[in-house]
Amino acid sequence: MTTQHETGTTPHHILILGAGYAGMAAAIQLAARTKGRADVRVTLVNPRERFTERLRLHVAATGQQVAELSIPELLEGTGARFVRGWVTAVDADARTVRIDDDRVLHYDTLVYGLGSVADTVTVPGVGEHAYTLDGVQDAEALADRLARLARQGRGTVVVGGSGLTGVESAAEIAERHPELDVVLLGRQEPGAAMAARPRAYLRAALARLGVQARGGVEVVKVLPGSVELADGESVPADVVLWTSGTRVSPLAAAAGLTVDERGRIVTDAALRSVSHPDVYALGDAAAIRQGYGVMHGTCQGGMPTGVHAALSILRTLAGKEPRPFRFGYYHTPVSLGRNDGVVQFTHPDDSPRRVYLTGRLAARYKETVTASPWPTYGRMKKMPASGAFWPRGGRFTRVGAAG
Repeated sequence: MTTQHETGTTPHHILILGAGYAGMAAAIQLAARTKGRADVRVTLVNPRERFTERLRLHVAATGQQVAELSIPELLEGTGARFVRGWVTAVDADARTVRIDDDRVLHYDTLVYGLGSVADTVTVPGVGEHAYTLDGVQDAEALADRLARLARQGRGTVVVGGSGLTGVESAAEIAERHPELDVVLLGRQEPGAAMAARPRAYLRAALARLGVQARGGVEVVKVLPGSVELADGESVPADVVLWTSGTRVSPLAAAAGLTVDERGRIVTDAALRSVSHPDVYALGDAAAIRQGYGVMHGTCQGGMPTGVHAALSILRTLAGKEPRPFRFGYYHTPVSLGRNDGVVQFTHPDDSPRRVYLTGRLAARYKETVTASPWPTYGRMKKMPASGAFWPRGGRFTRVGAAG
């Protein structure tokens, strides 16, 4: 049986959903490597034209300026098409995606990179009374509220969630608004996954900033002026920032794709859906199993998944088998305000090594990491092969599937 792609009458349409760190890497790789080809068409769908630097949202949340990075401008000259709109449905059997409920896009290969958002559902009151950091608009809304509270000269900000986003946000708010009381609440102690010394440094830095960090507690309800803990205690709060837990879009499950208990698309070794091999899943939206377990969502791991998916698609179109994805973590960089930080270097399974950085050196390191994605995309646009190599322990290791 002869397909339309084989006759050359219709180009193979690769549709990428989501322009986060992973989706952008996939789009740039595919567009750069297929530029000028008539048999492949690349389309990137995202609800906004501005690229969201999730690594800087805690900075934007305190009113500090962050760059406005244009997705269409980056794609200019690659031949890729940008479609602005919200994905409202995916039909994996018909190979269609509905945009804003009034447009339908067809695909031959789908790259699913819709990512995750804060979990505002599990704990009652979060959706109604707490701020989140899901995008620039959310961060700017929080910045405005914090500024108004600061003008009053006093107030309490509760950060729910003691993970890295919670730690960075609490430190940033405390440094920017020393007149406010900042309380960090979470099930675990801040920096729990770090080795003893960098964990102690992180805790001491929070204390110097005046952050009241409390581990071993669980927020069970958010109210207009307080949060309730599992033990019955009520903690006053003029503002609540929620950073505890994430959830993914239900679109993948609704489309009939095989997902895990968190709704992430289960992939094979090449990042293809185990139920629909014409669908590739990236970043936070994917349940990607490695030798040490299922990857957790980070920019560090997201961008390589985008590159690998792009190269796997191109290998498949060339009649070759895609190669398995292999990834190991390298570091956990944490900012503690603008001039302080801690960097925990890790083993590939994300367990802590003995090596770490603190202070201004760690802050500079974190800023270098935070600033790296956009120029990396620009470099991949000009030199696509550079995307298949990522720094690992002072040298560059190949993690893609080129060739």
